[in-house]
Parts: sequence; structure tokens; C-alpha cells
Amino acid sequence: MLPRLSLRFIPVWLRNFLVWKKLAAPSILGNLADPMLYMLGLGFGIGSLLPSIGGVPYIQFLAAGTVCYSTMNSATFEALYSAFSRMHVQKTWSAIINAPLTVDDVVLGEWLWAASKSVLSGLAILLVMGLLGLIKSPLVLWIVPLIALSGLAFAGMGLVVTALSPSYDFFMYYFTLVVSPMMLISGVFYPAENLPGWIRAVAEVLPLTHAIRLARPLVNATVPPLIWPSLLILLLYAVVSFSLAVILTRRRLLR
Repeated sequence: MLPRLSLRFIPVWLRNFLVWKKLAAPSILGNLADPMLYMLGLGFGIGSLLPSIGGVPYIQFLAAGTVCYSTMNSATFEALYSAFSRMHVQKTWSAIINAPLTVDDVVLGEWLWAASKSVLSGLAILLVMGLLGLIKSPLVLWIVPLIALSGLAFAGMGLVVTALSPSYDFFMYYFTLVVSPMMLISGVFYPAENLPGWIRAVAEVLPLTHAIRLARPLVNATVPPLIWPSLLILLLYAVVSFSLAVILTRRRLLR
């Protein structure tokens, strides 16, 4: 059965926000540390040794990929570790569904909350880009709805893994087999066009590839040439993964 959506997800989202607010600063810094190190270390370090890529300095090329990578990172960690803690360890989800809320409401609230956190991480990276003088046009503001949609896609994928996972250790398989390869072949650090043909074919079906494909022209003050195919792929990932996460979570909590 397809997810049943209602506004009852709001208390779930708000509960997560209130808990997060107590540790907001270390939470944001934790999500930012990895992508920021990549952008500053590689951007200024390796970037000083490289020629421009597509007519732009390497650090500006890398910045667009870092925004999308940070979005993926934040949504994934929230949908995996934090959501699993609430579902399996703390039994928060089981307590919530004893109120007049359903599993669908809980998963919807978690999905939107993970995406909200990813938007905060993306905005923080954009702020750093502005401080470094890497923002060249108001077109970069269109990255905000893009990272929101990307966050929904990655959060949905993470919730699917959470619904299937027996323990925290299981998440290492997801990071090793999905997240890390996606980061390496989707164009975060170098043009994906330089990869062998079969790897490019794999990259074409990955959501991070399409997020970067839309973000990079916006950072470079141009309009992406093909907007709708990439938007539709991201939307498809978001909707399908969320629906699957609801179905799998129902089976886990209600069996």
C-alpha cells in the first residue's frame, strides 16, 4: 500500500528539531568538517597545481561538488544513525505510533527532517563559498531548492537502509558499496566525463551525478543546459525511496 500522507508528521519533525537545537552547533560542525576539509584542502592545495577546468579555477569547480556532497552526507547520516537510534535503540518510533500517529507519519517526519538538516549543511557551504569569493551570480540561489530535493532523495535512500538494518554495523556496507563510490564517480572532484565508458554509464543513474550536473553551472553563473531530466531523476529517487522506506518500516514495526 502506498504511503498515506497527512499533517500529523509535523510533531515528529518538530520533536527532532527541538532535540537537535540543544546540540545544533556541534551537529553542524560535524556535518561540515569532512566536505570543508575536501574543499579547502584539495581546492587550495591541489588546485594550486592544476590548470583551470572548463574555464574556472579548480576550487570553484570543486565547490559545486562539495555543496552536493555535503547535502548527501548530512541527509545520509541523519537518516541512518539518528533515525536508527530513534527506531531501534531508543524505541522512540514505537512510542510515537501509540499516539494518534501512524508509521507513515513517523517516516514522513523523519524524511523531511533529514532533508531539512541537509539544507542547513548546504547553506553553510554556500556561506563559506561566499566568504571565499566563489559566488559569481544570483543564479547560485537556485541551488537552495536543488539541495532540498537532493536531500529528500538521499534521506529516502538512507531510510530504506535503516528499515533493513539489524545494527549500526550494517551501515558500513552502505557507505562502502554505495556512498563512497558515488562520491568518487559522480563528478565531485573531477569531471565525470574523464572516466571510462562503463563507469560513466553507472554514474548516469546516480542521484549525486544529477545534483552536481545542475549545481555546477549555477555556481559558474550559467543556466544548466538540461534541467528537467536531472530534476526528474532526483524526484524519482526521492519518491520511490520514501515509498519503499514506508513499506519496509511498516513490516518491521507492525509485524
